[in-house]
Amino acid sequence: MPKNKLQGFIFGLIMSYAMAYGMEVYNVAIREGVPLAAGGFSNMTNLIFWEALKETSFMGLLVLLISNLWGNRLGEAFAARHCDPHKDNPYLCRILRQGGTVAIMCPSMNLVATILFNILLGGAPVTQLPAIWVGTLLKNFPMAFFWNFFAAAPFTHWAFKKIFPNQ
Repeated sequence: MPKNKLQGFIFGLIMSYAMAYGMEVYNVAIREGVPLAAGGFSNMTNLIFWEALKETSFMGLLVLLISNLWGNRLGEAFAARHCDPHKDNPYLCRILRQGGTVAIMCPSMNLVATILFNILLGGAPVTQLPAIWVGTLLKNFPMAFFWNFFAAAPFTHWAFKKIFPNQ
């Protein structure tokens, strides 16, 4: 785990882009209608990964910004209310922090994405923002939770240990 601000920033950068890319792959595939075709997500093409990469270039920065402004702090506060690292298993505390962070970041990023993709670029009326945001959140939260726990966080920890092997 990070021991100083530079390491914390690099860890956050890796995590932000790992989360953004996974969520963008998921959302681009849905936007392209992949889950509706026979075979569902098994019909994904390489074009989806490319389109997701393009969107990740700017969405990753938004994830990094929002996580640094409030997502990480509120996730850490959630974990601190439910877990004491001196008494409890440190892995349990880490899992609770991840869950708390996802519970804050997913609604936050879905609001940003709803405003950006549906209202500004999609032309939906602002009056529909609450409904579109809730629908987007219902679609994305399960993916964000499982992507964080089983892909983005393990990848980030692995990559961080490769960059800083003595940590």
